[in-house]
Amino acid sequence: MSIKDWPESERPRERLLAHGADTLTEADLLAICLRTGLPGRSALELARAALDRFGSLRGLLSAHHDELIALPGFGPAKAAQLIAVLELARRALKEDVRDGDVLATPAKVREYLRLYFLGRQDEAFVALYLDAQNRLLEVEELFRGTLTQTSVYPRVVVRAALRRNAGAVIFAHNHPSGVAEPSRADELLTHSLKDALALVEVQVVDHIIVTAGSTLSFVERGLL
Repeated sequence: MSIKDWPESERPRERLLAHGADTLTEADLLAICLRTGLPGRSALELARAALDRFGSLRGLLSAHHDELIALPGFGPAKAAQLIAVLELARRALKEDVRDGDVLATPAKVREYLRLYFLGRQDEAFVALYLDAQNRLLEVEELFRGTLTQTSVYPRVVVRAALRRNAGAVIFAHNHPSGVAEPSRADELLTHSLKDALALVEVQVVDHIIVTAGSTLSFVERGLL
């Protein structure tokens, strides 16, 4: 039965408008994004099947667009809708981080970085450039590598920081393996960047490693 044939009090969209989004399940919210189902299968049934297929909402949103398109009842249009929803969330959180003192809201920074790297299967290295008041100037992906290593050149990082007149920088990279522990190479790179940036009076505030389920701060670990 199509959702439009359900009693109004049971329809996800109507329940959201009447009682708020936080009262709905992940499947309900996903069904609203999907809008339509298939003959004999409602949008809610498609949503539940998609969540089961990837094990969680995070798993679904981390999926490659080809995997989304292959889901029964999805196709390019519904896959694009989900990708667009995720990108809107990233941009909204980036605005939230940009509006205040980054160092006063470390949880927001980590949340943004987890969304930034969500679904990435390659390792990437990014810089969050800050002004003298610790406000976010820009986020730049400096390097992209393989699943196991990224080549990062201090002279390129210094040049990028000077170009933005940054007073400080937070580095972050992801570990697609899911292990947040820093390698010896990660530690050596961080100190190399810190020393290079100190020559131009740019402070390295932190280096954050991001996985799908956690983050690790070099500062909190005593590594910086």
